[in-house]
Amino acid sequence: MKALRQLALLLLFVFLGDFLNRGLGIPLPSNILGLILLLVALLTGLVKLEQVESVGQFILSHMTVLFVPAGVGLLAILGVIQGNWLILVLIALVTTILVLALTGWIVQKLRSRA
Repeated sequence: MKALRQLALLLLFVFLGDFLNRGLGIPLPSNILGLILLLVALLTGLVKLEQVESVGQFILSHMTVLFVPAGVGLLAILGVIQGNWLILVLIALVTTILVLALTGWIVQKLRSRA
């Protein structure tokens, strides 16, 4: 029963993110909005980590299975990918480098403040 309550709480944030995306027209993906709401709820103490921890750990441990639909989706548009593979690889490389550099810079700034 504990796991169902935890799953229901996580799904509540998914649905709240979807409501903000569709209902209010916030231009962010609904899953990202839900994660932001969950983060705020955890940081403010509205939701305690123990209330979502075991289901969260279960989901993380089975993350590879959750990528199967994305892989199947890529196979469905293989024709589009084949025609644009070079630009897609370049975009992936450039954005990966930018994310790594920005993350490193932020960590250095935060460590220098501590």
